[in-house]
Amino acid sequence: MELAAAIRGRRSIRKFKAQDVPKSVITEILEEARWSPSWGNTQPWDLSVLTGKTLAKFKEMNRRQTLAGAAIASDVPMLEKWPDAMKARYGELGKVVLSAQGIKREDKEGRDKYYMNMVVAFDAPCLILACISRDNLIEYQMLDIGLIAQTICLAAHDKGLGTCLLASTARFPAEIRKIAAIPDDKKIVVGIALGYPDPSFPLNNFERNRAKLDEFVHWME
Repeated sequence: MELAAAIRGRRSIRKFKAQDVPKSVITEILEEARWSPSWGNTQPWDLSVLTGKTLAKFKEMNRRQTLAGAAIASDVPMLEKWPDAMKARYGELGKVVLSAQGIKREDKEGRDKYYMNMVVAFDAPCLILACISRDNLIEYQMLDIGLIAQTICLAAHDKGLGTCLLASTARFPAEIRKIAAIPDDKKIVVGIALGYPDPSFPLNNFERNRAKLDEFVHWME
């Protein structure tokens, strides 16, 4: 697959087939991803790959905690207030996600069902938890996590797999550590759901939008 086609063709997958990804294929993806750039070649990332029984335990925990209304205690908290332009884009995506499934805004049951699907990583057969160390270089480490996450997503797409970056899979780090044995000196940043896409699902096919270049590119000649 050509790089340009991979960049444009990759998308967030929100329903996966009930088909395991061979460990050899996951390893190939990570072998490619380890060549991602990083600040000063520090390669600060630490990845935990959850599959099988471990992933099943994680999904049950995340679902249980969410249904119980447990307080979100992410190692890397979300912004509480987004800039207007970003908030508008996020809101528009939310509308598209619901309308593509035929879920009306007033349909609380439908919205809750979708939310719970997201909490269990859309039933992906593999979840990669990306972590960084708890030190003073958080900003650069976060940049590097973004770089390796993008490489994982592109490498997976090249092999016919799909991915979805999910903050919802990193909300209860204390509980995650009981299941995945991630040490306390690591911050859990984000989860990357990985699996074979279900091409028939509407959320895997809706038309995507991106900002025009003149909205964020400033030429200084």
